[in-house]
Amino acid sequence: MATRKRSQAIPPASPLSVDERRAQGRALRDAVPRSAHADWAPPSGRHDPVELLQASNEGRMPLLVPIRFGRMSASPFAFYRGAAALMAADLAHTPTTGVRVQACGDAHLMNFGGFATPERHVIFDINDLDETLPAPWEWDLKRLAASVVIAAQFLRLSETEAARAARDMAREYRERMADYAAMRVLDVWYDRIDLQRYQDRSADPEVMDEVRKRMAERIAEAQRKNVPDHLYPKLVELQGEAHRIKDEPPLIFHPDETLAPDVHNGFAGAIAGYRESLPEHVRTLFDRFHFRDLAVKVVGVGSVGTFCSVGLFMAEENDPLFLQVKEARASVLEPYAGKSLHANHGQRVVVGQRLMQSASDVFLGWTVGTQGKHFYVRQLRDLKMSAVIEDWDFGLLRQYVRMCAHALARAHARTGDAALISGYAGSGPALDDAIADFAVAYSDQNRSDYRSFIKAIRQGRIEVQTDL
Repeated sequence: MATRKRSQAIPPASPLSVDERRAQGRALRDAVPRSAHADWAPPSGRHDPVELLQASNEGRMPLLVPIRFGRMSASPFAFYRGAAALMAADLAHTPTTGVRVQACGDAHLMNFGGFATPERHVIFDINDLDETLPAPWEWDLKRLAASVVIAAQFLRLSETEAARAARDMAREYRERMADYAAMRVLDVWYDRIDLQRYQDRSADPEVMDEVRKRMAERIAEAQRKNVPDHLYPKLVELQGEAHRIKDEPPLIFHPDETLAPDVHNGFAGAIAGYRESLPEHVRTLFDRFHFRDLAVKVVGVGSVGTFCSVGLFMAEENDPLFLQVKEARASVLEPYAGKSLHANHGQRVVVGQRLMQSASDVFLGWTVGTQGKHFYVRQLRDLKMSAVIEDWDFGLLRQYVRMCAHALARAHARTGDAALISGYAGSGPALDDAIADFAVAYSDQNRSDYRSFIKAIRQGRIEVQTDL
């Protein structure tokens, strides 16, 4: 796929009818048959996976890079989570319809989950959009499908079950997209997956009962951990009269002047820039809190080594606000889909979240640091829940991937042309089968890249450090 100088904005709504746009989608099959999406073979001159991963460390904090690679070394599934740049380069060599949406850019299973809306409802949605950028819808679907197969392998499910789960995911996406194509625009925009009311009539009743039980337990746990009386003593201590985030190196520590030159002035410029990015009514709320401390906090897999931190703000002695500050770098899709329309990558992430999520954090904003690094800001945790898959069987995995497919289809329908995508996808299993076949083939590629990665570790080319 040819590189674009600037990422194209998603085109405005077409004046054509839904049926006419569906027909346009069907016509796209002549140029790009749905079966073409089944194929994966490494292109001639494919990048060396280890070299590309090492190149992605540019600008990261060197002392944290071994932790990043240590986390990726745990399994092929963990490796896949940290290797979005590898797959972005590979997806650029796959067939595309040319239909663009606001893409997640890293749509793997662990980047979906539950979180609280400003109205305090707990919803299920994409919860990590660091790589978001306008791009072909197929790229998200293929990355999600491959993660389903790799997760099934991690759970030691059979090859048949892995392929079936990926096929179920693609079918759910296709059927949900057909539903969204038939809905009113505002109904699509307002749609959300409410975890406390979630039901799937096509699911096995016993599996659905287990899903509801687990969701209720996770919501209760998240609510317990989210209250200030739990979070504050876990993260903060008093040093004299000063409220300080506890150091737990190497995963939580206070940066020095080298890492954060504006530490001496309390990050005043960055905080002021963040404040200006907030809507006026949220500024009024934010102004009730006052900055107290900031510490680097290592999070995730792919983000490790970038400047991610937690900021402590206080309104009163017993009234804290924890904000997560994450460095925003160029999307891994940018070399292949074009540069962002936004000069600040923090703004790119924030705009992408507001477009793709059915509800976003009230404190979502962006800023720039004194070294020119871009950041976006959101609340820390705020009832955020990620999947814990280690004890899942096929039934639980299948149900979860259907939820992910639903959320992805909803996000794409909000930002792209659902009728056009639905017309291309059709009403039969052709696309489902092709996406599942691609996912199985790409899982083999991921396993091969993982072996190369582990070999580089054993040869001393890569330094790793496991979490302490």
